[in-house]
Amino acid sequence: MNGNLSFEELQSARVGPLYLKLKTVIENAITVGRLKHGDALPPERDIADTAAISRVTVRKAIDTLVADGLLVRRRGSGTFVVRPIQRLQQPLSRLTSFTDDMHRRGMQAGSRWISRGLVFPTPEETMTLGLASEARVARLIRIRTADDLPIALERTSLPDDILPDPHVVNDSLYLALAERGVRPVRANQRISAVLLKDDETELLGVPPGSPALSVQRIAYFETGRVMEMSTALYRNDVYDLIAELTIGQ
Repeated sequence: MNGNLSFEELQSARVGPLYLKLKTVIENAITVGRLKHGDALPPERDIADTAAISRVTVRKAIDTLVADGLLVRRRGSGTFVVRPIQRLQQPLSRLTSFTDDMHRRGMQAGSRWISRGLVFPTPEETMTLGLASEARVARLIRIRTADDLPIALERTSLPDDILPDPHVVNDSLYLALAERGVRPVRANQRISAVLLKDDETELLGVPPGSPALSVQRIAYFETGRVMEMSTALYRNDVYDLIAELTIGQ
């Protein structure tokens, strides 16, 4: 059993439902740092046996902490502690990169690569990017992180003449393109609310069925040519998209 949990506190905790007492025990262990971000919680059966309570009680306490965002279940792996999350606000008035956005907030942007390479395009990529029949597409799929916390699942596609080697991209795609003298001047974005699929929730470390903000972007050169198409799924519990509106004259 994890020594960072003291179930003696269950007997001294305030009067109330047993599952709330257990919730408080786990919550306190996280607050004081005995349980840290990424630590695995003991299996529910072990907690129930050690604390001499029912598994139903343990499940209800953990469900409450998952809903509060302090724990996350990962299918096949267990239940893990996640750090308290500060919500991020992203203005929609400027065309910026994820890396620039995080740096302005004093956070370290990063990427966990799922795949990247030159591949044959889908019909949608061919049409949107205006590709010739023999062209390939540079496709990048990654988890974007801020201070190592998963924030978004991002899928990006570019024509192969714009990005002939996807492996030159480290954290910032726009920085890698700028080194080739390539930069977009405008973009259209479509924002919608979606429910994440099971594999997406696992990648982002959120409970199954969690909502997300889907941001679809098409970026253009000054000539009007499409430079990039991307879809990013932002964690709804972390990200707010902000638009400033003015009254027309």
